[in-house]
Amino acid sequence: MARILPPDLEDRLAEGDRPFLLDVRPEADYRADAIEGSHNVPVYDDLRGGDEAALRDHLGEIPEDREVVVVCKMGVVAKRGTRILAEEGYDAATLAGGMSGWNSVSCPLDE
Repeated sequence: MARILPPDLEDRLAEGDRPFLLDVRPEADYRADAIEGSHNVPVYDDLRGGDEAALRDHLGEIPEDREVVVVCKMGVVAKRGTRILAEEGYDAATLAGGMSGWNSVSCPLDE
């Protein structure tokens, strides 16, 4: 299953390469902290509990002609989403480390 490291995604975004960023976290988490330009489909709890239909119900919101990068809290639930999208024919990858990994790269702690 494909994955992308936060520094690689950050470089791609800086260069204008814009995959569709699908954030599956709960809406409150998304509102508190999200990657600019991402789209929220709050199915995290459903996927975590094994309900794949929750994401499949939202496929009409996800473009089929772009790479999709699935984002969650730590990357574990996003892997489930990535697998489902790949099964449906999408070019999908998981953001390794999720928002935790992203924030460690995009907002490094001051030394």
